[in-house]
Amino acid sequence: MMVGRTEEITIMKQLLTSKEAELLAIVGRRRVGKTFLIREVYKENIVFEFVGIQNGSRKEQLNNFLFELKNTFGKENIPTLVDNWLEAFQALITSLSNILPQKKQVIFIDELPWIAGPKSDFLKAFGYFWNSWASKNNVVVAVCGSATSWMLKNLVQDKGGLHNRVTRTLYLLPFTCRETHLFLKERGIKFNEQQVTELYMALGGIPYYLKLVGKGMSVPQVLDKLCFEDKAPLKQEFQSLYAALFTNADKYIAVIKACYSQWKGVTQNEIVKLSGIPSGGTLTQIVDDLEVSGFLTSTMPFGNIKKEKRYRLSDEFSVFYLKFMENKKNTNFNLINQSQAFKAWQGYSFENFCFKHIHKIKQKLGISGIISNQYAYAIKGNGDFEGSQIDLIIDRNDQCINICEVKYLDKPLVINKQYGRQLQLRLENFKWQTGTKKTLFLTLITKSGIQTNHYEGHLVDSEVVLSDFYR
Repeated sequence: MMVGRTEEITIMKQLLTSKEAELLAIVGRRRVGKTFLIREVYKENIVFEFVGIQNGSRKEQLNNFLFELKNTFGKENIPTLVDNWLEAFQALITSLSNILPQKKQVIFIDELPWIAGPKSDFLKAFGYFWNSWASKNNVVVAVCGSATSWMLKNLVQDKGGLHNRVTRTLYLLPFTCRETHLFLKERGIKFNEQQVTELYMALGGIPYYLKLVGKGMSVPQVLDKLCFEDKAPLKQEFQSLYAALFTNADKYIAVIKACYSQWKGVTQNEIVKLSGIPSGGTLTQIVDDLEVSGFLTSTMPFGNIKKEKRYRLSDEFSVFYLKFMENKKNTNFNLINQSQAFKAWQGYSFENFCFKHIHKIKQKLGISGIISNQYAYAIKGNGDFEGSQIDLIIDRNDQCINICEVKYLDKPLVINKQYGRQLQLRLENFKWQTGTKKTLFLTLITKSGIQTNHYEGHLVDSEVVLSDFYR
């Protein structure tokens, strides 16, 4: 059974019923399930499928293309050798033209960025294939690739022969926590919401990673098996992930590590200092590539006069790898999860979890229909006032602001006199420091709720608990 992807499946099926040719581009990070989605939805319509070879030469890609043509259509009328992609696509056109279709045909080309190298002339020939044959026939040409930035720049936003030719673009995102819960349940994994959350904070909602989760194990056992054992399947995933997506992957990893160095995020100038990559077009392109691919998230700190973006590492697995796996050998995760470093990681990761599921927080607060933006807030102290930091701010267009305190604790949060005073001062300082005239609401976002007492009743205006994210 397919989990999630409801909107994408509906659109893809609509393309099968349209009366004209469709060029569908599906983009999304590696391991997110693009190939599976296309094969599952179009399994009865695909008449030709070609998958690129990672790091394959032009000759290897062409030979592989011919092999797939012969494997699909038989050796008759398929040349034994072609010199370029134009000849390869002419052979495909000949083969497709000999089919008497019973239903709308789908031609599927997977991992397009691996095929279309700088000197391959693939895109030029692909444009010829679309303009001269595919666009004149009632077919769907589906293409996908994990290098999201490449797909957008070279295909979706192409200014050459494929300009405005893509008829539909779908952005495939990782599963939400609720979709992750449903996916695991469908596979017989009996995790409760807390266990799903803790797995999500380590691996994210990446279907490929989730498929590796075995039955009958706890979350620490799963992470041990997937990440720390001698032949753990995700032990080398960090390097493979970036190498598969980006040329000069070492520079991208340097930026990833720079953004990881401060959990609240870093500015582009700080990235320059931390990564050693000079400021300029190359760095800007790397940061943009990582953001559009979903590895970095940029936020504008609330009230930042300089309007200086901060970039934070938001890919769960990358954070987990850099925190616990890099340069560590034969580590037992059951020892890690008892450490203070693990508790600190949980706090940060739950903040990240809240930002990614902000729609669920707004839904619980009843403000989904109100225009709003979310921020982190941090201001350094000086002689006049103490520094202040707020995990999450929801700035609303109805003259209200939710000041959110995010806590990942095993037991219900207790607001005693000292902590209550601290929260009250935080609200007062925020109002004074920012000069806002909006009404402030204190919102507590916790794993296990709040223990009701006198201080809680006077301070807290709204509450979000873990179960709210799964509704």
